[in-house]
Amino acid sequence: MLRAFSLTAASLIAAACAPSSGKAEISTGARPFEITAVATFNEPWAMAFVPGTPYALITEKGGTLKLWQADGPVRDVADVPAVDYGGQGGFGDVIVAPDFADSGMVYLSWVEAGADDIRGAVVGRARLDYQGSQPRLTGLQKIWEQSPKVAGRGHFGHRLAFSPDGKYLFIASGERQKFDPAQDMNANLGKVLRIYPDGSIPKDNPFYDAANPVRSQIWSLGHRNPLGLAFDDKGQLWNQEMGPRHGDELNLVRRGANYGYPKVSNGNHYDGRDIPDHAPGDGFEAPKAYWVPAISPGGLMFYNGALFPAWKGSLFLGGLGGEALVRVKVNGESVDKADHWPMGARIREVEQGPDGAVWLLEDGPEGRLLKLTPAKP
Repeated sequence: MLRAFSLTAASLIAAACAPSSGKAEISTGARPFEITAVATFNEPWAMAFVPGTPYALITEKGGTLKLWQADGPVRDVADVPAVDYGGQGGFGDVIVAPDFADSGMVYLSWVEAGADDIRGAVVGRARLDYQGSQPRLTGLQKIWEQSPKVAGRGHFGHRLAFSPDGKYLFIASGERQKFDPAQDMNANLGKVLRIYPDGSIPKDNPFYDAANPVRSQIWSLGHRNPLGLAFDDKGQLWNQEMGPRHGDELNLVRRGANYGYPKVSNGNHYDGRDIPDHAPGDGFEAPKAYWVPAISPGGLMFYNGALFPAWKGSLFLGGLGGEALVRVKVNGESVDKADHWPMGARIREVEQGPDGAVWLLEDGPEGRLLKLTPAKP
């Protein structure tokens, strides 16, 4: 357990970002929150609070699932899946089933190796037994996988979100640094997918084809490396994704829409080659906000808590390369950039706690779990 500490406005150094849709990024000179560090993890990646309990689940990229509690020991969860760790790959997301109180189910994503040095992300579900001395997963079942598996260790994506009614599971799948699969309707790379919680495919998906189950999963396409999924209070699905060289995006994810990658982007290739910018009439869905220079977003959360009333109706993004916490105000189907707080560390995950506090996970081998609460007057 770490000693608690607070950061005040005096420690803040303003950071500027380039405009998005003509609106300048606001760099806040005073933080409306205090930060308390409560634990340290080894390459933490995702966090989910377990409803009705004092616990949260935290994945570590190397393959460990932790059961954390505020005033007790942090324990390893047994019987987790075997994880192919390396590069950007490893243990990924964890979310709790909407009916957890009855089913005890949790959903996990991780990277799985294939033959001949190929790999891909997979999603599974299992029951969480947390009441004994040794927490464990039981009945682990794989329900989805990236197709095809390919070489390399980048751009897995594999963020998860349930629809507000709990009926559908959405999966963000990266294009694995292969570019073209994001537009290939016979691959589920570079897509947002929609399936039932048991892995079966809804027949009302926009590209449903009984003879082509991979195509049938697709909800939207033309994504690069989506590392955040979140529904707002109107039931709209948002995703954030890393652009190539700059051009990070926040998208309103629409049924059947094509977000253009790699044909269009507000960034360029890393080797300097130009990619055409999004433009009216180009046939692609443009982002609702973008960042040049890049913030390298990690994690996405929609805030509806009571602890920070001024933040209600906002999306929060972590910044990896940008080492920041970013707030974006949702206004119907559009957004306004609101706050950009430098954090001095790569922010991998953003979550809302049961009491409305905001929780962050820092990236890296000594990534801290941080709790944000309102600043004292």
